[in-house]
Amino acid sequence: MTEALERELHDEEGYLVEPEHWTEDLARRIAAREGLALTDEHWKIIGFMRERYAERQVAPDARFVVKFMADELGYGARARARLFELFPYGYVKQACKVAGMKRPRAWSTG
Repeated sequence: MTEALERELHDEEGYLVEPEHWTEDLARRIAAREGLALTDEHWKIIGFMRERYAERQVAPDARFVVKFMADELGYGARARARLFELFPYGYVKQACKVAGMKRPRAWSTG
């Protein structure tokens, strides 16, 4: 994918205009621009977010991601803190962007 084409896929803040255009390669490039080196932990969270988006067509609220991390990844009460260690500039700013979500304007029950 050329840089010009990639720029067309994003809004002015760097979020995908159409989450269906997301690929793992694109996620790696977005993450690199955000200063993130994606680990297995990142990919598990991204995978959960993408699955939830596919089911509901809306970016999942951070509380659902925290619950997933607490229950499925075994972080328990430390899940929220770990989410912000993995995405230090925040859930919306980095996790949603890397996972290929449109920029969340207002949260739903996604």
